[in-house]
Amino acid sequence: MNATPAAPAPESQRLTSLDVLRGFDMFWILGADAFVRALQSLSRSAPTEFLATQLDHAEWAGFRFYDLIFPLFVFIMGVSTVFSLTKIIEREGRAAAMKRVIIRGVLLFVIGLFYSGGVTNPWPDMRLMGVLNRIALCYLAGGLLFCWCKPRVLIGIATAILVGYWAMLTFIPIRDIQLEKTNLAALAEKAGDAKLAAQFNAAGNASSVNPSAIKDSPVWAATERMYAETTNRVTGKFDPGYNLANHFDFEHLSAKKWDLFWDPEGLLSTIPAVVTGLLGIFAGLFLRNKSVPDTEKVLWLVGAGAVGVALGFVWGWQFPVIKKIWTSSYVLVAGGYSAMLLGAFYWIVDVKKWQAWGQPFLWIGMNPITLYLASNFMGGGGFQKLAARLGGGSVKLLLNEHVAKGFGDLTVCLIGVLLFIWFARFLYQRKIFLRL
Repeated sequence: MNATPAAPAPESQRLTSLDVLRGFDMFWILGADAFVRALQSLSRSAPTEFLATQLDHAEWAGFRFYDLIFPLFVFIMGVSTVFSLTKIIEREGRAAAMKRVIIRGVLLFVIGLFYSGGVTNPWPDMRLMGVLNRIALCYLAGGLLFCWCKPRVLIGIATAILVGYWAMLTFIPIRDIQLEKTNLAALAEKAGDAKLAAQFNAAGNASSVNPSAIKDSPVWAATERMYAETTNRVTGKFDPGYNLANHFDFEHLSAKKWDLFWDPEGLLSTIPAVVTGLLGIFAGLFLRNKSVPDTEKVLWLVGAGAVGVALGFVWGWQFPVIKKIWTSSYVLVAGGYSAMLLGAFYWIVDVKKWQAWGQPFLWIGMNPITLYLASNFMGGGGFQKLAARLGGGSVKLLLNEHVAKGFGDLTVCLIGVLLFIWFARFLYQRKIFLRL
């Protein structure tokens, strides 16, 4: 009796390690950082001080772990783009893939507007550019480029963007004025306008006094006047409010700016952010290369990542590593670390098959947008705010007074972490996934 050979199982188009890494990234966004800071308040030591510092953004120039969270998500999105769009192109053609990219990009941008408050408040109190909006634009640009361009062309585009952005910020003259409220207050004081100086110092202390969000704001009008009257030009400036990207936002980005006169997710700085997604696309293309053994893929990802980090910091001597204007050096540093993390997770989860430890991250990584939006709907603090209803008030006070100072705060933060992990597991078990 002849047995019919079984047909080979179709190759999975999904990397478990990618979902786990995405979940690891979201883990910190959703509130795990608050748990570490609470731990640091409970027991101050060199390790907790270091962790707490790393879980806060660099004030301006520099790089900490928390400065990796956003670009890592964009990088992962680039990797996912390769696997999802390649399958669509093979089955339905390039036009179907482009349609998918456009629809998803526009939908995510609209969700970003909704996340920032939508039209709750009257114009101009509405933020047009935010985290989700930047992710949407990076996905849209990266996805369309992937559909049309070969890898060598993509490499050329990425290089041109990074070099071009550096050249723009280094050599294009800007007005010799720093759009930062302390500096503007000093200029107003020097001009003898103490009232305006006080208004500048108060700006941004509450959302209601953000001058970019107030129609006919006298503070904004005064800033425009001071800006227009500045005739001296300078080049090669990279300080807060004193660089081409920030000045471009001041002139051309309408509505509310997160940092009063400019936005960290602004117009010009979104262009190099597209390269962060392209770096993920390069990593995705490499992982799909069946001619390279898995172990070599890991070594190449880690090695290439280390080179990217080194090149970024070297470039940073002239073009500082700054997240808030997404400098080209920052792209290389963040992309390098992202590639190294991807290599490590790929080796652990997909090569060695050590997957049990990563289940909570997998649950989170399969529903990142849903969890992100759910946290927003709960208001400031997200899941931590909900946790305070369970372990705050008298419970927290009791723990702080009778167990250890800060233990109640730590307990509330732990409850918040457990809540979003439980919610992620709930969605995963019921196969509820928000696919954008």
